[in-house]
Amino acid sequence: MNPKQFILITAIYLGFALLEIITGQFRQLKTSKDDWKIDASMLLLLLVLIQPGIVFLTSYIGFHYFPQYQNSLAYLPAWAMFGILLIADDFTQYWWHRLSHTAFMWPFHRAHHSAGYMSVRVVYRNNFFYYAAMPGLWIASILIYLGFGDTYVVYVVLKLAVIIGAHSSVAWDKPLYKIPVIKQLMWIVERTISTPATHYAHHAITMDDGIGHYKGNYGNFLFLWDVLFGTALITRQFPAQVGLQDDITYGKEEWPVELFFPLLKSRRSHSALSKDKVIIE
Repeated sequence: MNPKQFILITAIYLGFALLEIITGQFRQLKTSKDDWKIDASMLLLLLVLIQPGIVFLTSYIGFHYFPQYQNSLAYLPAWAMFGILLIADDFTQYWWHRLSHTAFMWPFHRAHHSAGYMSVRVVYRNNFFYYAAMPGLWIASILIYLGFGDTYVVYVVLKLAVIIGAHSSVAWDKPLYKIPVIKQLMWIVERTISTPATHYAHHAITMDDGIGHYKGNYGNFLFLWDVLFGTALITRQFPAQVGLQDDITYGKEEWPVELFFPLLKSRRSHSALSKDKVIIE
């Protein structure tokens, strides 16, 4: 992550955090005593270790074994690079996210849903290996080596603005549905990018109310992938509760286990993070 990219993303993140504080949403979050530990730990691990590590490793391999390909695609126009990044990074992340809701992958994504609140704090909350093995991060790093660096800065800033906004406890889309002219425009917006309404639905604790949809709405930057592949639910309503029912029934998992499964395993009964991997829907 170059300095310009880091500054822009930090500004967007802190901007939404400030909105949560000003509106009082931040103080009202229903958090457990350990939630801040997993939120902060994964934020630091991703931004300081995982993503820079992936970029460094791919660049190291490129410099030493494929020096002839450095910046070999830099001649492409920015719009073409942006389109390639949408497929190579965001489209692959849609499928990575979708696979993460299968029995095999769920333990590596569970931490993201164990938060009983929506906030900027949740954006990077995940298992360490969920990000370390994410195909989009590796492919994007290769593309940066091939000359996509400047375009990637623009792309990732726009993408994270959407993702951070979709997780924020300040639902920016809610008031827009009440304005007649903008309400019509939102029909296009909510089918193109992730919005708080569609993404809150993905974090819902139940699907019984017709609003929650944790078996869909997988899109990160583009919600269009959900529309195209039949996993979209758009209601313009917000679920009454987010989080995981098994945490309520059996108690919260230990936060280091959520972060570092399978290196660490749960001692809780009925746990997706135990050696028996009991998946509870």
